[in-house]
Amino acid sequence: MARDYNAAVEALNTLQSNFSIVDAIRKSGKGMNTNAIPEMIEWVRRIGYEPSDFDQLNPIHVAGTKGKGSTSSFISSILAQYLPQKASIHAERIPTSVGLYTSPHLRFVRERIQINNAPIPEEVFAKYFFAIWDRLEASAVAAGHANPKSTETKPVYFRFLTLMALHAYMFERVGTAVLECGIGGEYDSTNILVHPSVTAVTSLGIDHTAMLGDTLESIAWHKAGIFKEGVPAFTAPQAEVAMKVLQQRATEKGVKLVQVPKYAALESVKLGLHGDFQRVNASVAVAVCASHLQRLGYSNLPDPDNNDTIIPPEFITGLERVHLGGRCETRTDTRQPDLIWYIDGGHTLESIELAARWFASAVSQPSTPSAFSTRILIFNQQTRDASSLARRLHDTLASALDSAHPFQHAIFCTNTTYKDAGFKADLVSINANKEDVDSLKVQRALAESWDGVDAEAKVHVLGTIEEAVARARELVGSGKGEVLVTGSLHLVGGVLEVLESEGEAVTKDSTL
Repeated sequence: MARDYNAAVEALNTLQSNFSIVDAIRKSGKGMNTNAIPEMIEWVRRIGYEPSDFDQLNPIHVAGTKGKGSTSSFISSILAQYLPQKASIHAERIPTSVGLYTSPHLRFVRERIQINNAPIPEEVFAKYFFAIWDRLEASAVAAGHANPKSTETKPVYFRFLTLMALHAYMFERVGTAVLECGIGGEYDSTNILVHPSVTAVTSLGIDHTAMLGDTLESIAWHKAGIFKEGVPAFTAPQAEVAMKVLQQRATEKGVKLVQVPKYAALESVKLGLHGDFQRVNASVAVAVCASHLQRLGYSNLPDPDNNDTIIPPEFITGLERVHLGGRCETRTDTRQPDLIWYIDGGHTLESIELAARWFASAVSQPSTPSAFSTRILIFNQQTRDASSLARRLHDTLASALDSAHPFQHAIFCTNTTYKDAGFKADLVSINANKEDVDSLKVQRALAESWDGVDAEAKVHVLGTIEEAVARARELVGSGKGEVLVTGSLHLVGGVLEVLESEGEAVTKDSTL
């Protein structure tokens, strides 16, 4: 059996739960598995650790509905500027590298496990993947399992990657590990941390209702599950009902919870991630980093409670240099220079509204597309209430642009990447209903829904992302065009894969 990166990704994909299992859990109303943490602790022990071992990573734990990936990236970028300094009283014994564990990935699964703000290389990913794979099979042999090589002896996809990330950070002697929760917090696989350095909750909204409940109070309860006694906790500004629950849980756990203000000094900073809402995420990141660095012995840091606090230049540099693909990202098409791509994932009503407002602020004026500019939407959301998201997108843009017809064309496609090759291994997902994907059921419903709110726009239903990109280029032709890609992060990742693989092919050809 090959033990390279491709083999690792193929093996990892066998650990995905298929649609029927996910759907059965959703319909059963059982929600999150209350045994999830004990089960995860058992997996940790099977690979040779105790949860307390990970305290040496000085972990920072981030939960939330919106902005947790952005906030985690801001934190990692700031710390990468600060930690290499010798300004800490403990500097000689604290490794300066920073680990960042996030999800989902866009193009490559190794994006989820970063060190010093770069995905670990393919050979490193393969090395640590098979190290965990082998340890699990060895523990199954020791336990007398009848078939130690079966998938039954391994945890599911996200749990496996969590184990692998922690193991990689231990072996690479990472000085700080920033871990983003997957879903929720209380029962999330990352919530095995015993004594993190800092915890944070980003903006809350309604999402994953089958697992977290359909009220802000219930969701806040789950997210606050990452609070640990005696560990500083920070939160973005929240709705009053959510803030009340966060504060109650903080009190119960013996935690000082600080609601972070939007720091005035950040108003003049050109953040590496676009969108006005990112200043909230950046403020939370500043507060978290200040608390964390103070614990590590650094001084002259921002005051998390003070709206007018001074932000050190290293913090500013970190905020400016951060990059996170698929978040308010703008790029010029490599084949058609007058075609601009606006790319931003949006999987909740709140995040789709933010994506719409960002696009409205970024596109060319006047508010309605002129004869010289073709405005196009590419959208999909395979497993959530796609039509509600699409309608919110339309209504927000119609208001922001003062036009009932924000797009001339709306393209609805599946998350399948390529027409002939299907998914690249890194992008395979078996969590969606295959029959719905093959029949374009969701996409046809979206087309009908969009036609109901904007009959002037021409709708297109396509089977793959590759075809959607090609159709957008065809519609723009030799003129000017603006394409908004939003909805599922799987769609966003697929579009980036198509666009970037083309650029990589051009670069490769030019060097021959």
